Amino acid sequence: MTDTAALASVTIVVVTYQSAHCLARLGALLGKAPNVVVVDNASTDGTAAAVAQHLPQAQLIHNRHNTGFGAANNAGLAEVRTPYALLLNPDCEVTTDAISALHAAQQRFPEAGMLAPQIIDGNGLPEINYRWPSTLWRSKGPGATGPCCVGFLCGAIIWLNLSKTRPLGHFDTHFFLYYEDDDLTLRTFNQTIPMVVIPSITARHRSRGSVKGKAPLKAEYLRGFHHARSKIQFTAKHVSPAAARHLQLKTWGLAVISLGLRLLWPSPQHLARNWGRVVALSRTI
Repeated sequence: MTDTAALASVTIVVVTYQSAHCLARLGALLGKAPNVVVVDNASTDGTAAAVAQHLPQAQLIHNRHNTGFGAANNAGLAEVRTPYALLLNPDCEVTTDAISALHAAQQRFPEAGMLAPQIIDGNGLPEINYRWPSTLWRSKGPGATGPCCVGFLCGAIIWLNLSKTRPLGHFDTHFFLYYEDDDLTLRTFNQTIPMVVIPSITARHRSRGSVKGKAPLKAEYLRGFHHARSKIQFTAKHVSPAAARHLQLKTWGLAVISLGLRLLWPSPQHLARNWGRVVALSRTI
């Protein structure tokens, strides 16, 4: 059951970009949540008006330009006055009962710096939203059946115990989009701050459903560009500059080959995303 005292102890931080279509559903789910901060990255689709309509209790921060996912989350977290925060993508659906359950789990595991539910996809199937750090070893075996410590949590939904995570500085803003959650959770892991996944609590993630706009091919291009760029930046930071250069050359070659194959079997969406990868990997990072 929803615990109103538990809800009062957490602030939900949502970063939006062309996400007006997500707000009605989000508002219906979070209507009982008293503390919500929405950081909008210069949307032009009426997101601000949709926030006012569907989340009237929310504090809205409207950025004049798109600052990136991590930077926008940091801006939202700077406004939080509760002991806990819940980072929530606009296309990730979680009930207030589930939020109350996360609060109860935090009391059970007071040393945990982060918690996460089991994410399920649009078809109700579990996604792999947790693992060990990719820089250390490859995760194997079945998914968790009970609460367990992990080395990575997907940034679509993360509960933060701010007394543990604020000293880390939260997101590194050099990552504009993608790999900012890899970076933050790896730094958390390296500081031996526990991160716990709670499989009995679930949230539905309609992956890649948070952004709509009048230029879908541009969005695919930017998705490919930023994913490729952030992957190399992450490797340079956490492995070595030499490993990043090697990965950049290798990934560039694979992207060029893939682009050629896509030209034989055209798909505008995949062509745009692949071209974004090629452009990103052609630049010095």
